[in-house]
Amino acid sequence: MSAAQADMSLKPSPPRRAVLRWARHRGTLIAIAAFLVCLGLIRLVSGSLNYYDISTIATGGATLATAAIGQTVVVLSGGFDLSAAAVISLVNVTLASHMQDDPSSILLWSCAGIAIGAAAGAFNGFFIAFLRLQPIVVTLATMFILQGVTLLVMDKPGGQLPAGFSAFFTADVIPDWLPGPVLMLVLLVLGWLLLKNTIFGKAIYAIGSDRDAARAAGLDTRLCEFFVYVLAGGLYGLAGVFISAQTGSGDPLVGNPMLLQMFAAVVVGGTLLGGGRGGPVGTIFGAYVLMMVVNILLVLNVPAFYSSVVEGTILILAVLGASITRTSVLASTLRLGGHRLSAWRQGRLPRQLTLPETRLRLPDEPARAARSQVARPSFWIRRQEDLRTVLPAFACFAIVLVVSQFVLGSTLLSWGYYNSLIVLASFLAILALGQGSVILTGGLDLSLPWTIAFCGIVSAGLMKGSDSAMLYALPLALGIGTFIGLMNGLGIVALGLSPIVMTLAMNGILQGFALVYSGGTPDGFSAPGLRWIMTGQVMGVTPIVPLVILFVLVATILLGRTAFGRRVYAIGNGMRAAELSGVPVGATLVKVYMLSGFCAALVGCLLAGFSGQASLGMGDDYLLPSIAVAVVGGTLITGGRGRYIGMIGGVLLLTALQTLLAGTTLPYATRAILYGVVVLCAVITLREKNT
Repeated sequence: MSAAQADMSLKPSPPRRAVLRWARHRGTLIAIAAFLVCLGLIRLVSGSLNYYDISTIATGGATLATAAIGQTVVVLSGGFDLSAAAVISLVNVTLASHMQDDPSSILLWSCAGIAIGAAAGAFNGFFIAFLRLQPIVVTLATMFILQGVTLLVMDKPGGQLPAGFSAFFTADVIPDWLPGPVLMLVLLVLGWLLLKNTIFGKAIYAIGSDRDAARAAGLDTRLCEFFVYVLAGGLYGLAGVFISAQTGSGDPLVGNPMLLQMFAAVVVGGTLLGGGRGGPVGTIFGAYVLMMVVNILLVLNVPAFYSSVVEGTILILAVLGASITRTSVLASTLRLGGHRLSAWRQGRLPRQLTLPETRLRLPDEPARAARSQVARPSFWIRRQEDLRTVLPAFACFAIVLVVSQFVLGSTLLSWGYYNSLIVLASFLAILALGQGSVILTGGLDLSLPWTIAFCGIVSAGLMKGSDSAMLYALPLALGIGTFIGLMNGLGIVALGLSPIVMTLAMNGILQGFALVYSGGTPDGFSAPGLRWIMTGQVMGVTPIVPLVILFVLVATILLGRTAFGRRVYAIGNGMRAAELSGVPVGATLVKVYMLSGFCAALVGCLLAGFSGQASLGMGDDYLLPSIAVAVVGGTLITGGRGRYIGMIGGVLLLTALQTLLAGTTLPYATRAILYGVVVLCAVITLREKNT
């Protein structure tokens, strides 16, 4: 065979090349097809589809499409960015507060909005690329920091943007032919196509496919990853500029609903979570598909409260659809279920067989005696690592107590202060068990905020101020929380979904359920008995205080002295090694998320009892603190190391800091900034073990 023939034999045949091209662009083509179907449905239900309708659709989805392009770039590199929505809100309020009705001011602040986003991306990129911190934790901390800064700039909706600024971004470029948002997206696509063929563009895909291989090939992966977050931040900033032009005013919460939508648009557009496959073109169509699906539901008189339910469901289904293969977790789960069913029918399951009892043979008496004579290391040596990670939180807590004595007075020797401190810390102490257990396995539970809110709303709505109703309202609410955790666990274990994706989608679904259940206005009041537990006094002690102390003791034993706790640590140190060691990994993970859901539901009920009633968004303030107390208490964010008693140190520290801040003149928004900074500092301190 000649060299030319050999070269020809190595090339795939034309049908094979067609299949490869289809596989490479399958996600984008499916997103385009779904977009066309949605357009057809809009034409069907509305009776017309003229230029005005198309222009309205183009303007309505441009902000989400632009932000989702930035998220796509991050996901292609194997990352995850939870700070995107916060960047949009910060840019929006900054422009609404400073832009003047002058061409130079409009140009200056439009560029400044993009620069703000790029700066936030550089902040993320520095910690992720150069300090090798986890993208999820860094961007989550950045999200809270930016939310605090946003509230400092503008704490409520207001401001007004020039009409010329709005017209520049939203008006037609060619009247009745080309809407401005379409031109903006076309330019972004052209820019991406040019970037994709550069070394940087190819490096993005290489890093997302295999970071070690990319590094071995000579790519500067750290510098590339840094600029990925800078580029994404700039796109978030552009999205913030556009939504400012679209709304004409400022709103510190304007970007919050977009976080779930971004990831849904990325996945619907065919980009693979984990990196290496996909692109912004499919993402743009995915963003418009999401927007049009919600609009179609509104036309069909489906309440807007269901929008987040639809978006969360679409995210889960899209991730499932993109990952279904013969070797996927779902396929393996179905095959295993079929094998177990067949074995059960044939009576071949281990529990159906009568097998001889076998026991491990213990060493004989002389060997045991010899081993007992070997001197055991002292307690301090055996617990050296635990003490190194646990004690700093308690030491910092003591420092905060001293500072509080000087600032507030009457704290160090005041039982009233400690009683109030424990009451306020009770919520985080309970969440620390659930979220801490999830973190110990290497995951995160982002569904806590609306699990807390939904269960609190349900419990208060059923109690309606009745102690007798509390007897069934509390168990039902706790059961709902446990069921939510069960769904999270099954989605992660049986369907193979990422914990971040599954719990983020569940959080959106629960938000919709809470709005539907309450009609947008929660009613009902907590039972007097529950309120007494949270706010009453018996000889100067609030009843919840001894209950929290008992909870801490039980939780410490659960994670430190039981088989369940040992399995949690084993999974965090290596899931595959745990499986080979006989640990029931799947069942343990499901139980961990059920525990997290139970703890979140319990906090929801107690919060309703503390304030007397439940409210929408009552759990929003507890997501980052639930992670912060674990990290500050010495728990590795990647799992496998940490103690519950250390988490309690983190709980006391953050609660004391919160109490100290409440006694000063600092704005409320500084709390979110403080939590974000504390988390980053704690993770940086532990980075030697984390990388």
